[in-house]
Amino acid sequence: MKIAVLMYQTSLTKGQELVALRMVKGLRKQRKDAFLLSTLFHDGKRVPWYEQVLKSVRGYVVKEEFGVPVIRMDGYISSWPPRRIMLRDAQSTFRYIVEDLGVECFIVHSTLWNGPEELTRFKLWSDMMLKEGLSDRRLIACFMPHYQPPSPIHYPPIERLYREAWNSTVFPIIFKTADLILCTTPVEIDQMIELGADANKCLLYPGGIDEEAFNNLGKVDVYSRFNIPNDVKMITFIGTVEKRKNPAAIVKIANNLRNRKDVIFIVAGSPSDQADILIKATRVLPNFRYIGEISEDEKISLIRASYANIIMSRMEALGLTQLEFMYAGKPVITSAIGGQRWLIRNEIDGIHVNGPEDIEGATKAVLRLIDNEELASDMGKNAAKRAAEFTLSRITENLIKRLESL
Repeated sequence: MKIAVLMYQTSLTKGQELVALRMVKGLRKQRKDAFLLSTLFHDGKRVPWYEQVLKSVRGYVVKEEFGVPVIRMDGYISSWPPRRIMLRDAQSTFRYIVEDLGVECFIVHSTLWNGPEELTRFKLWSDMMLKEGLSDRRLIACFMPHYQPPSPIHYPPIERLYREAWNSTVFPIIFKTADLILCTTPVEIDQMIELGADANKCLLYPGGIDEEAFNNLGKVDVYSRFNIPNDVKMITFIGTVEKRKNPAAIVKIANNLRNRKDVIFIVAGSPSDQADILIKATRVLPNFRYIGEISEDEKISLIRASYANIIMSRMEALGLTQLEFMYAGKPVITSAIGGQRWLIRNEIDGIHVNGPEDIEGATKAVLRLIDNEELASDMGKNAAKRAAEFTLSRITENLIKRLESL
């Protein structure tokens, strides 16, 4: 079976994009001919060779990127909805990809862009042609929403109402047409069923730990590279430095503990709308350090060197980085938003605080862990066992079984 995994852009740091990339890697490791299908964009910018795609006769170009074959097709950044990239001339390009490359299955990620709609239309067209005898191959179409409920707490009114409109108009036809709905958590499965999905079509697919990366990387001396004292316990956040992830809350926690000499808070990730706050905090707080964007090798090294992970996110479908910290045996302090409440078991794998603004609760949680190494160790061991259930090889094997049964 040849599979194309569709996402609106590529990235080595953003959660949904990483899940799509790792899905392709996992499928290929299990001897499936899989491609990553995306637009001209990587982290919001056009790839340097985008003109090759624009000039191509068939509307796409295949190149090796990130260790996998990537199909690039045309797309554009939308003025609305925000933070989305749209496909251009999708039906023709999908058709050529099927004809030229023999793709039999598409798995589309995310919501609020036209990829799911275009794939649904292409799937219906394909089914109709098969029924009329104009085609001899069945197309499999799968959808992975990474769903975030349109909460008034998390979205301004205009965006929230647009999300509700998208959900009301697009989800019903997707649920009717898709062969499989992939969900990051049981919470998301319940949400999809409530919105109209068939429970029998829903499959748990919680991101996945790249075991190979942990086996081959992680040998960087992060203490030396980032000028971190060797005799302190690192409480670490890794992720995009944006309001949604809320790393600015960690500055407040560090300020509460500024007189403790045995702990330091490390924030790593690509800069966004909260970067200035973190840069300023690095200058004025002795126990806080923003080290910017880091490589995959540095990331795994930092995870291994850390004492615990902290995330005060306002929205989180799952938390791929939390899975990675857990896999390395690190306890997690979390705001317990969305799928985090399911992934990190309170008082077992880590500590839940009362939402993203619970600075006092998070401060107390940090103190509990740094003052009780036995507790931190026990939670870390539990976390490692929990994360081992969600390795890329395991969840991919389960996905393949379902695809082959369709």
